[in-house]
Amino acid sequence: MFDPCVVIPVYNHEHAIGKVVAQVAQHGLPCILVDDGSSPSCAAVLDALVADYPGQVVLERHAVNQGKGGAVLTGFARAGRDGYSHVLQVDADGQHSVGDIPRFLDAARAAPQAVIAGCPVYDESVPALRLYARYLTHVWVWINTLSLAIRDSMCGFRVYPLAPVAALAARRRLGLRMNFDIEILVRLYWDGLAVVNLPTRVGYPDDGVSHFKAWADNVLITRLHVALFFGMLPRIPRLLARSWRN
Repeated sequence: MFDPCVVIPVYNHEHAIGKVVAQVAQHGLPCILVDDGSSPSCAAVLDALVADYPGQVVLERHAVNQGKGGAVLTGFARAGRDGYSHVLQVDADGQHSVGDIPRFLDAARAAPQAVIAGCPVYDESVPALRLYARYLTHVWVWINTLSLAIRDSMCGFRVYPLAPVAALAARRRLGLRMNFDIEILVRLYWDGLAVVNLPTRVGYPDDGVSHFKAWADNVLITRLHVALFFGMLPRIPRLLARSWRN
């Protein structure tokens, strides 16, 4: 069975989320919005979207902000209760090319047990410092998987098979903030899932809202890489055997 839905974590993206939801709705997909403790003005926009797309858009709400990872996990849990097989995660800030959804779903349908991971193709709007900093994370991910299978671990445009994600989340507390996208992909790879990398255009709108905190989130991500490194060490034989088979 292949029955996907879309999960969009939202934190004060009232100026972008309407357009993102409208683009998702064009593809006829059910959509779970997760309000991660947004301001009253953003919460009102989300309530209006649910009313505008009855039966297609539903809303989960956090009383206080938990972070992107916490919001996505809430979306996963709702998708599981509603019986979906796969979740397509897309960010609320308008950076992702939502028109690529059919390509991502086709790839997921062809490889239903794999994670379909967006591999960004940036335009000239990308901040240079952020672009270069990503490469440090890429190197650490390649070390911690002993593989080049994950081309980009930070892009929030992905399709997940829900069953292995639910199993991982049930046995392991995952990062709740900007460390989430990296950690879940590495741990799913450790669990044996394949990763299919799909190029997709990513832009940085002039009026976009970013909640990345340069100091705090970089410290969080650095700590994650260290923890993953020590988690990788006992897995070396299995990871090397997997790389040799591939």
